[in-house]
Amino acid sequence: MSSNNNQATWANPAPAGLVALAIACITFFGLLSGNVNHSAIPLLGCWLIGGFIVQIVVAIIELREGAILGGNVFLFFSAFFMLTGGLEFFIKAYFNTVGEVPIDTTIDGYAWAVLFISLLLWTPCYLKKSSAVMGLLVVAVDVGACFVTLTDLKILSSSFSVVSAYALLIAGILAIYLAAAMQLQAAYGRTVLPIPGPIIKDSH
Repeated sequence: MSSNNNQATWANPAPAGLVALAIACITFFGLLSGNVNHSAIPLLGCWLIGGFIVQIVVAIIELREGAILGGNVFLFFSAFFMLTGGLEFFIKAYFNTVGEVPIDTTIDGYAWAVLFISLLLWTPCYLKKSSAVMGLLVVAVDVGACFVTLTDLKILSSSFSVVSAYALLIAGILAIYLAAAMQLQAAYGRTVLPIPGPIIKDSH
């Protein structure tokens, strides 16, 4: 994430990006856990497109400030998790209503496989460079993305979606916590909610 210091050209946008991520994760929890039925998919698409606007702004500022890890993750999340996901929900809702042209959604599994593998390979960077809260958040997203990929590829049955649901719920809660901790620290000039250091420490 961008550093928050007096020399920065831009203020740290990470809290807004984390709130957008939390909205996506927790609404996906509602859908994948069965607490919300699939008639809500167009509304979820609206929320994801809103999240796209937030996360693309966050990505641009983070990259401008030299945050290669956070900037790139927010960039591909904004494009593929938020915008593509949101648009797909509208398309799926339309064709489910019309019912004339079947859609082979297995293609989503192939795309999710790229997202999952990329994020998994980038996870050690978060464990080394970011707070423990952010590290755990990314691990939770890894788990969620893994099971979304496997169910979309039809390697696992849709009953395993509940694993994705609870992994994304955990990620959403951690995102809310971290966003609040960062804002409170900036406002009060001291730690209000603790943000532990990285999980992987430098060896001496």
